[in-house]
Amino acid sequence: MAATKWHCARCSAELAMSAWFPFRCPNATETDRHHYLQIWDDGELTDPIEATHPFIAIDAELAWAKCAELHGMDADRRAALVIELDDAIKAVDGVGFHRTPFGRSKVLSDELGFDADGGVWVKDETGAVGGSQKARFLFSILLHLRAAEELGQLTERPPLAIASCGNAAVAAATLAKAADWPIDVYVPTWMDDGFGRRLDALDARVHRSERRDEDPAGDPAMFRFREAVAAGAIPFTVQGSENALCLDGGRTLGWEIIEQFRERGRGDPDAVFIQVGGGAFASATANALITSAAVPLYPVQMEGCAPLDRALSRAKELKLLEVGPHWDDLMSVWDNPQSLADGILDDETYDWVDIHHALQVRGGRSIVAPEWTAAAAHEMAHRAGFDASPTGSAGLAGLLAALGPGRHDLPTSANVVVVMSGVTR
Repeated sequence: MAATKWHCARCSAELAMSAWFPFRCPNATETDRHHYLQIWDDGELTDPIEATHPFIAIDAELAWAKCAELHGMDADRRAALVIELDDAIKAVDGVGFHRTPFGRSKVLSDELGFDADGGVWVKDETGAVGGSQKARFLFSILLHLRAAEELGQLTERPPLAIASCGNAAVAAATLAKAADWPIDVYVPTWMDDGFGRRLDALDARVHRSERRDEDPAGDPAMFRFREAVAAGAIPFTVQGSENALCLDGGRTLGWEIIEQFRERGRGDPDAVFIQVGGGAFASATANALITSAAVPLYPVQMEGCAPLDRALSRAKELKLLEVGPHWDDLMSVWDNPQSLADGILDDETYDWVDIHHALQVRGGRSIVAPEWTAAAAHEMAHRAGFDASPTGSAGLAGLLAALGPGRHDLPTSANVVVVMSGVTR
């Protein structure tokens, strides 16, 4: 499904796929940020190229590649650019992008009472670049920037910027070091010193972000990030509302899940559970599922921070089929986020419009997992051999919550997918 244009879910503004730097809707302002660029396509699924690298295998589907193609960069040069950057990433991280493992976990399937016809299928991203799925989202931004350089559209390198103190920051700093590109990482004041040393080792410039008296409700690290972008930095972030290009590469994960499941001869899975913080992970996966398979989505948040579920409930009460134009009325900041799964404590779900759409057209339901499931899922994941953090196993926590005492809509014969993403450090 070749990308054809960018479309804003809030105001219906459009950008051509040939547009350089389609980070945010042109109608978004500092006081009206809730615009959201979506990738629209031609609706025709393209056969993947025979290649092991996910960004080469589905080159024809990706927005960064379509933009480069429209400006004269052919498929061979695009593939060479992917490999060039991937080799540099391997030199920094020890691994590059690859088709990550996928399979049925007998331990999880047995512990959760699934029979031989069903089971828990795990997409294991703990061995991916930076130890999580986050680098996939950032790689599409980096490829767009490098293509812009080669084609004369970017003649100097403004610093990259990201707000994060978790897997996204590690992924961003890893890619920035590989590309020899300066990066500023904006973190909360409570960031662990050990984590800071990891970022220092990757040559990232770390900025602890204190709350200022004039700051509105929300994450001060995000506010400092936005100030940096307003001053000229490039948003190198996993929030699609801040840089729509991140959702482009994120879709590779969803397409891989469907492809790998079908290779097992079982058709399509019955459900995909995805942990939700800022929402890009679930949104990109939802987009891939919508374009390739009729699979219900189960977005997962913890009870100590569930702004997505609250917004979805408001939309349901108002019987809204589209939420983009009503963002300000539906999504609000969550007070005092708390959970062991601290990597998904975004106080606002920035990328939620596509999640709502996926629930409307593919089914599934929002899951708010009790806090006890975070520790239980983490322990269960390690018993099954997955070196995931409590954040990385939060999708499994959602499955525990969904099964409950009566399994609800997931019988023992159901085939359910979870993603382990976020390695224990």
